[in-house]
Amino acid sequence: QAQLVESGGGLVQAGGSLRLSCAASGRTFSGYTMGWFRQTPGKERDVVATISLNDGSTYYADSVKGRFIIFGDHAKSTVHLQMNSLKPEDTAVYYCSAFQGGARYWGQGTQVTVSS
Repeated sequence: QAQLVESGGGLVQAGGSLRLSCAASGRTFSGYTMGWFRQTPGKERDVVATISLNDGSTYYADSVKGRFIIFGDHAKSTVHLQMNSLKPEDTAVYYCSAFQGGARYWGQGTQVTVSS
């Protein structure tokens, strides 16, 4: 059974950095895209950044461009999100996801809180 396990969330002051990690297991994720989404109470879950495990191509939401870096290990089906210059508005629950076509898997989420 496919499983995504996240780690690395926590509390940080504005301007600080955090790294989130996600390890996928339980099936072959070859050809999948993996990424990070975030959600705050009462709002929809929005994409933060994604990376193709096929060719390494990346996508970033405008709000995080130049501050966040997504990178992964295709062989290990892991993905990391390096978050720099964090802002209070980055506070959210961050979810790891792996998706391909109609298939999508989610992690349990990890809280990131940025204090001002």
